[in-house]
Order: sequence, then C-alpha cells, then structure tokens
Amino acid sequence: MPGRNAEASPSQLIDARLRELGDWRGKTLARLREIIRGTDPAIVEEVKWRKPSSPNGVPVWSCDGIICTGEVYKDKVKLTFARGAKLKDPAKLFNAGLDGNLRRAIDIRENETIDERALRELVREAIEVNRNG
Repeated sequence: MPGRNAEASPSQLIDARLRELGDWRGKTLARLREIIRGTDPAIVEEVKWRKPSSPNGVPVWSCDGIICTGEVYKDKVKLTFARGAKLKDPAKLFNAGLDGNLRRAIDIRENETIDERALRELVREAIEVNRNG
C-alpha cells in the first residue's frame, strides 16, 4: 500500500478502514462489502467524503449511480441506499431513514445478521433503478 492515503485506491482505503476497526463492525462491513461486490461485476467501489476527521472516507458502491454507502458508528453499521424509497423491500430490510424523501437505510447492530439473498435483491433493484433513471 502506498505510504499516503492520497495515493491509495478506494479498495485499499476500505481495507485500511476495516483493519482500523478490528471489531464486529469491521467484520460486518467486510461481509456486507463482499455481498454487494459479488452481486454484479459492474459494481464499482469508491470512497467519498474524505476529510481530516475521516481520512479513509465513506465506502460507496456504484453502478450507473450510487447504489449505497457503508458507514460505521459506535453501535451499528449502516447501509444507506441512495434511492431506497424507489426500491421494493419485501423482506423489510430497511429499518432506518424510513421517513426520508429518497434514501432508506439498513442498520445492523452487533450480533445481528442480514438476509443476504434479500440484500442482493435490493442491490440488483438499485442498479435497475439507476439505469432506468
């Protein structure tokens, strides 16, 4: 890995963030990342909103637009879908941001699991929504 974060690829920055966390949140985000990236080979991994207080930024997964972001808090890992309000959610994964105009989120707390099949379906649908405007 290059010596400075400014030279690191998005994947390297996310890897560094996961190593930095070193707890259940890092493991959870790593698993979510694996599921998202494995859903469609066209998905691009990015890092946005880098700043001094968050030098590794926020992981973002895109395909014809942002699919979702992965944020880490003290008590949860949050996947925020940029156009979540336009997605069907028959498995009821969305449990946060339900009153927002466009975004919807999934909060995962320690010892919680996520329905991986349903998450893949949300990601696929988000890609379709992005492609169809």
